Amino acid sequence: MRKHNLAFVDIETTGLDILKHEIIAIGCVITTSDLEILEEFELKIKPEHVENADPVALKVNKYNEEDWAFAYTLLEAMQILSEKIKDCIMVGQNVAFDSSFLEYNFLKTNITNTFHYHKLDTISIAWSKFHNDESFVHFSLREMCKYFDIKNENAHTALSDARATFELYKKLMSL
Repeated sequence: MRKHNLAFVDIETTGLDILKHEIIAIGCVITTSDLEILEEFELKIKPEHVENADPVALKVNKYNEEDWAFAYTLLEAMQILSEKIKDCIMVGQNVAFDSSFLEYNFLKTNITNTFHYHKLDTISIAWSKFHNDESFVHFSLREMCKYFDIKNENAHTALSDARATFELYKKLMSL
């Protein structure tokens, strides 16, 4: 695993239902295994069925039509992502959520998922280090950033959350 780059990924969606809702943004910080940043990017994706969106999700994600006017199509975004993350180990905060939406959309667009098969989850890492510490009630990105004094001024935007996850991972791995 040490020879693979890491891809710290966060997605924003129009809701929680993988069959009904869509990815509207993908943020990614690609690093070496030694945590040297190689690239950062954000892909905004124009929703095809915004009428199916959960209004609360759109508010949380700061979605508005104007900011997504020049967004990628899902096909374009998945092609770009597939090219950039080849053989990277995906790292995420609640990685199962993000990876399930991404895998579904790779299949939907018939684009090859080029992530390495291993995944790392910052919630699992935090749980392994703090499960006996009763001061931890939640292991959310917001709470973990607060605990470690990590700035995430644009929370719930894909690239900002991917950057915060990267910073959280560094803190957790230094314990």
